[in-house]
Amino acid sequence: MSIASYAKINLHLEVIGKLPNNYHQVNTVFCSIDLCDFLSLEVTNSSEISFYCSDSSLEGQDNLVYKMAFFLQSQYQITKGVRIHLQKNIPVAAGLGGGSSNAACCLEQLNKLWQLSLSEVDLHKIAAMFGSDVNFFLVGGTALGTNRGELITPLPRLDIKNILMVNPGLKISSTEAYGLVKVPDRETQRHFNPQSWKTSCFNRLESGIREVYPLIGQIICTLNEQGAKPAMMSGSGSTCFGVFSELGNLEYCKKLFDNQGFWTCVARTN
Repeated sequence: MSIASYAKINLHLEVIGKLPNNYHQVNTVFCSIDLCDFLSLEVTNSSEISFYCSDSSLEGQDNLVYKMAFFLQSQYQITKGVRIHLQKNIPVAAGLGGGSSNAACCLEQLNKLWQLSLSEVDLHKIAAMFGSDVNFFLVGGTALGTNRGELITPLPRLDIKNILMVNPGLKISSTEAYGLVKVPDRETQRHFNPQSWKTSCFNRLESGIREVYPLIGQIICTLNEQGAKPAMMSGSGSTCFGVFSELGNLEYCKKLFDNQGFWTCVARTN
């Protein structure tokens, strides 16, 4: 079977403080979007896990997809194997959750193909072991993520069109992004209001990233100048996005970034 593995954007990301495990405590609002990778899985009679990717640099046992399959096979003593192929369309280390989405997709599908009969609670426990964003992709839509982002509460779906995403090719790890953040006082923490989402979009990680990578700030400024509201960085970056009310402005802005050789994509929430 071949399954779409959707990306996400963060409309809001506030850092609350530090957790005992040294992760940062966050409040974040995820939205899944129609940009996706494709994951194909085929059960085999041998016990081998074979993993192939359209981007050969992502192949190997360090990939979250392979790690997820290996964990499930070992944990539940599965004698069958699986052949997995990943078609990558989502940029890597880009703040769009591609790797986390792939891992969640693999978890859900192997639960069916290997007939593991894992409950939703089981799936979420496993997902939390593989990253802070993986749990969201078991839910999708629009959702609030708390604690380190893995505790998911569904929110009313936001239907957002004309999203222009821009990635300049910088690979920024979440470790680097959170290492640059300045945790605000409780009085200055920002909050998200779904009823006025355009004016309450915010990313606490953005200011630290912009200091180290001025290009991120330049991209956001250009999005603003061309009419995008809001315009911001997604997650830990380096993808930035803007929401346009006028399609003509979006198309013109997209050409500006295309001419600079940046990756661009027009998306909507799903």
